[in-house]
Amino acid sequence: MSSDAIEALRAALEFSPDNRPLRRHLADTLFAATHYAEAAEQYRVLLDATPGDAALKTRLADAYYQCGRVGEAAVILESIVAVSNPPGDALVLYARICLSEGRIPDAVARYKQALETDPRLADEELSDRLGVQSPRGSYSEEDADDRDDSRSEVVDGRVREGRGDSGFVGEVERPAIGFSDVGGMADLKEEVRVKIIYPLENPEIYAAYGKPIGGGIMMYGPPGCGKTYLARATAGEISASFISIGINDVLDMWIGSSERKLHDVFVQARRQAPCVLFFDEVDALGGRRSDMQGGTQRQLINQFLAEMDGAEHSNEGVLVLAATNAPWHVDAAFRRPGRFDRVLFVPPPDHQARAEVLRIHCAGKPTKDIDFEYLASKTERYSGADLQAVLDVAIEAKLSESIRKGGPPQPITGKDLLAAAKKHRPTTQEWFASARNYALYANDGGLYDDVLRYLDKKG
Repeated sequence: MSSDAIEALRAALEFSPDNRPLRRHLADTLFAATHYAEAAEQYRVLLDATPGDAALKTRLADAYYQCGRVGEAAVILESIVAVSNPPGDALVLYARICLSEGRIPDAVARYKQALETDPRLADEELSDRLGVQSPRGSYSEEDADDRDDSRSEVVDGRVREGRGDSGFVGEVERPAIGFSDVGGMADLKEEVRVKIIYPLENPEIYAAYGKPIGGGIMMYGPPGCGKTYLARATAGEISASFISIGINDVLDMWIGSSERKLHDVFVQARRQAPCVLFFDEVDALGGRRSDMQGGTQRQLINQFLAEMDGAEHSNEGVLVLAATNAPWHVDAAFRRPGRFDRVLFVPPPDHQARAEVLRIHCAGKPTKDIDFEYLASKTERYSGADLQAVLDVAIEAKLSESIRKGGPPQPITGKDLLAAAKKHRPTTQEWFASARNYALYANDGGLYDDVLRYLDKKG
């Protein structure tokens, strides 16, 4: 449609701003004319009046996707595809977004679901990229069941392929650090004390109220902000054992092996009680079951939930901490009482913490004229990892200078660190862009209110 026709629709809408069919016609016309940002504005107005309209939400998400606002589109679509019988066009668009983010299994699952809803939604290019143009065109869990099982064996009632050892023997640490070694994070430390430390220090009081010692805390926030360090310091604070679990310690290609490994992890933690059991990147082990189409991933999550519940074995004295950069991808069942019933936002270090982190990183190195307080004021939203990167950039510059001049090592100055900070921008910005979308569009129960408060405070 020509620009004159669009202007005519705009003019008509000015005379009749409450005419929803007219506004929808304008929005669809703008979208067809590739004026996606303007179309999104009109869809937003329409949704303000009918926030539950899935078709409008899908159109808004498509407009956002077309103009590069992929994160916002993904958040909107996740709320649509999570319900039963979601619209097919929303599933196809979500599959495209999953593909663009490299989440191929999710893309395949959602695209297949869309085709089951309406085969007319088939897209040749998307089918080719996902390999689902025919019933046997892609690898699926059903395909896995049809593979040659000559190497399969039954162990404890489960099917296992291959003959490797699924037992887990993780490294048990006794951390020497405590909360005094963690800069800032005062509110987070108090939350951990209430949930973990006070029960261990006052067991008789908790026993009187029938309150078990244990439970879980899930920490989330931008990468590099000290979640792992805080977990390790928690174990050191109470002189407990510490076991750190990554996805590679659990995930296994053999059927049933991942569940057994996860069980072995909890067995080992119970034997070491009091023990802090820390799961890094917990979203990889406890992803949302609504995003899955059955199979081994669901079985692993169910196993994880059963272990945390302690249905068959008591978890008394096992303190489960977890960290994730993407809490929106963690199954909601993990947040029920007795599991990760405390979800804590771990923001980038505050002013005091940044100054202290820089002091620690610079200790033992040739330095001169460094005002750490001033540098802290110039590194807002820098994570601890970002501050280390700033120092690395400054060191590389000084190494080149020292080698070029041929003299003794040149000291690192405040100016050098400030110049390095200008070269290395904070990596937390991208995370906050995604988190803000979830906080605005998918903040069920106020889960991400802390993110909004942080953003409002920082401006």
